[in-house]
Amino acid sequence: MRATRSVRGLVLACAAAAVLTGCSMEEATCGGGEYPVLSVGGTGSACVPNGEEPPEGYTRYPEGKVPEHVGDKWDTYWRTHTVDEHGRIVEVPEGG
Repeated sequence: MRATRSVRGLVLACAAAAVLTGCSMEEATCGGGEYPVLSVGGTGSACVPNGEEPPEGYTRYPEGKVPEHVGDKWDTYWRTHTVDEHGRIVEVPEGG
């Protein structure tokens, strides 16, 4: 019973710390000082240090459609869509 109270207290303390510090329980797409990029013609992604250009074969996500957390609206969207070599958003063929 004592162990149960300790675990419950730890969970409550962690939740309170997240609320007080503004931290999210969601996993960020990229770490601090980085931004996400999308592979051209595919659903792959990577993180690039702020101030650097995307590597060859990658591009920035279109403005307003950048995933911020794993599983968020845009992260889910980009699993079935990509940007082609002309910068157009296109659906990825099934199994692609």
